[in-house]
Amino acid sequence: MAENQNIEYKESWRDEYLKWVCGFANAQGGTIYIGVDDNGKVVGVKDIKKLMEDIPNKIQSGLGIVADVNKHTKDGKDYLEIKIRPSTFPISYHGEFHYRSGATRQQLTGIALTEFIMQKTGFRWEDVTVDNITVDDLDDESFKIFRREALRSKRMTEAELNISNEELLSKLKLLSNGKLKRSAVLLFYGDPSIVQVGSYVKIGKFDEHGTVEYHDDLEGSLISTADKIVDLIYLKYLKAKITYEHDRRVETYPYARNAIREAIYNAIAHNCYMYGTQIQIRIEEEQIIISNRCILPEGWTVETLMQPHDSIPYNPDIANVFYRAGYIEAWGQGIQKICDECVALGAKLPRYEILGTGIRVYFPALESALIGQPKTPNRQDVGKDVGLEVGLAEKIIELISDNSGIKMSEMAEKLEVTTRTIEREMKKLRESGRVKRVGGKRYGHWKINDQAEVK
Repeated sequence: MAENQNIEYKESWRDEYLKWVCGFANAQGGTIYIGVDDNGKVVGVKDIKKLMEDIPNKIQSGLGIVADVNKHTKDGKDYLEIKIRPSTFPISYHGEFHYRSGATRQQLTGIALTEFIMQKTGFRWEDVTVDNITVDDLDDESFKIFRREALRSKRMTEAELNISNEELLSKLKLLSNGKLKRSAVLLFYGDPSIVQVGSYVKIGKFDEHGTVEYHDDLEGSLISTADKIVDLIYLKYLKAKITYEHDRRVETYPYARNAIREAIYNAIAHNCYMYGTQIQIRIEEEQIIISNRCILPEGWTVETLMQPHDSIPYNPDIANVFYRAGYIEAWGQGIQKICDECVALGAKLPRYEILGTGIRVYFPALESALIGQPKTPNRQDVGKDVGLEVGLAEKIIELISDNSGIKMSEMAEKLEVTTRTIEREMKKLRESGRVKRVGGKRYGHWKINDQAEVK
């Protein structure tokens, strides 16, 4: 018998054939024969006893389904029969959805995947209910955060928010027949991976060689992640360049905070969680890359995203909650807002890239805000401001900004260095024109000059 939509022949087993199992399960079911060539001739298979133990376990752990694996013998040669029943629910393999059509296997993406899931379930992925979690199991702190932000954004009134958690979830369309939707669990449960592995945000700092230096995994509810993620990035992963204007300290980051914030919230709200792939934020010296999985509307391209467009969220319920909290816009204006913020900072516009079911946005750093490594002074640098010790010089400037009359002995005590070290550093600052002394030693004060910069 030739291969058809219900039969597949393989001469030996490879783990990649789990994709074929997935395809049969998502279609009409079928049978895979291991140890049979393309013409249907039995050629036999080695280690059949081990395969009879391994294959069912791999199908169950990788796909979450059970298949019958049977041993047969013909002309003294052993072969395996793997019988896969059609699944009533969409089955994925490592976040990929495969489908058996005719004698071929297809990976479903885009609108085809959306239609397939709707056909199988009658619901969007986020609308499916969860049986083992109740409202009482949800994270109370996440509700507090949402109420605070929704009130601050003025997108919900105090009266609308002053209700029970269950009533609030019902108002937000996160309940169905008294049960929590997946969207509710993702938004308000302490461990969203209970509904899908990979439902979290990973942040990583990379050096110039592409090696990760340190990272964080934010695995709490989407609301709690949204509340803390931007502060975490700007406090832990980025450095501001320090300048002074009329004795006022000015911090300039290499990326527009509101643009990064908008892009991260868009990634969280519009991510396709059924793929089981975490949202990734890669922070390099000269760029930030934010990536997530998505299913764009039919025909949409990068050009569509960069132009005025309708708001067609893939996760309407999650997007609605993020909108109510003031995290995202509701009129397809998010990318325009991102571009406007980058222009206001003076940085280049971000670049969007669509790779299959993935979308990435690249933010180039504002070059003038990057902090280079301090130079080691040489003979020609002696007496010039390039010879300043960056960390100590900045700390001295901060002390003077707070108290222009501060004495060098007081600086030494506060900075836990010798007075001689302060005197030496102050000499460099004065020679560079960065700082000058106004008045006498006893009653005078320090003045920070404009348009000077510690390198």
